Amino acid sequence: MKKVLMGIALILSTGLHPLWAADTPSSANDSLDAKRAQQLLQRAVLRYQAVQDKALAEFARQGEFTDNELYVYVLDMDGVVLTSGGSSATLVGRNVKTMRDIAGKPFFAEMIHKARQDGHGEVDYRWLNWADNTIQRKRPFFEVSSDRIIAVGYYLTRASQDQARAFLNHAVAAMKTSPSEAIEEFNKLDGRFIQDDLYVYVIDTRTGRFVAHGTMPRLRGTDGNELRDRDGTPIIKNLIAQSLKQQNGQLQYVWKNPVTQRSENKFALFQVVNNYIVAVGYYKP
Repeated sequence: MKKVLMGIALILSTGLHPLWAADTPSSANDSLDAKRAQQLLQRAVLRYQAVQDKALAEFARQGEFTDNELYVYVLDMDGVVLTSGGSSATLVGRNVKTMRDIAGKPFFAEMIHKARQDGHGEVDYRWLNWADNTIQRKRPFFEVSSDRIIAVGYYLTRASQDQARAFLNHAVAAMKTSPSEAIEEFNKLDGRFIQDDLYVYVIDTRTGRFVAHGTMPRLRGTDGNELRDRDGTPIIKNLIAQSLKQQNGQLQYVWKNPVTQRSENKFALFQVVNNYIVAVGYYKP
């Protein structure tokens, strides 16, 4: 519970820089979780329609209306949290209409607006995944029943290829504008070029050394030609060889996902900018 409260406090904090985000479709890896969330939401809506506010206590308990990391939460149309079966239980009784997530997004206000306008919908924000105590993108589906906004959200743990491509394009544009400033920004662990499992790394083609890495500072300045993945694949050596044949492309290897903390198949998209290889990867389990 202490970790949950710390995570909520982080979400409620203000003054943090907005994270850059590509408004692109989520990965197919998340489709099963989305389906689970929609199914749980429909069960919750049917139960609420049957017993009205008596269902609120049921939603707050672990059981029929929880599914591993998925849970139900309910707001009234003014923005007061009425119940929650997950980490947002600490917000029950509070008016959250003006709350912003860690990226500064007033997500509850957006949810309430859509609920009043359409009676259902979805909205993205960043929230604590209590399964591993990390802040991740979350997408709830919600539906209005008797002036109650009933919601179930799922976590988007992996970026899509489209999101990685958009992220790379953003990084390449920064490199073309000012390489030194861009590299400095890529290396900031809390910078705008780190978003969930997306980050930038840069190789100097003249030396084969890392000049930037968004999640592993220890790699900066090291010889990338010596780096191999879990399966023995010489990652940077292959990347440099491929970059000599084409200015942009894709390379597959196994690497640790900073969100899931598991080794997964990674597909690194890269583009050559002068003497540098700029790369951003996306993961598939």
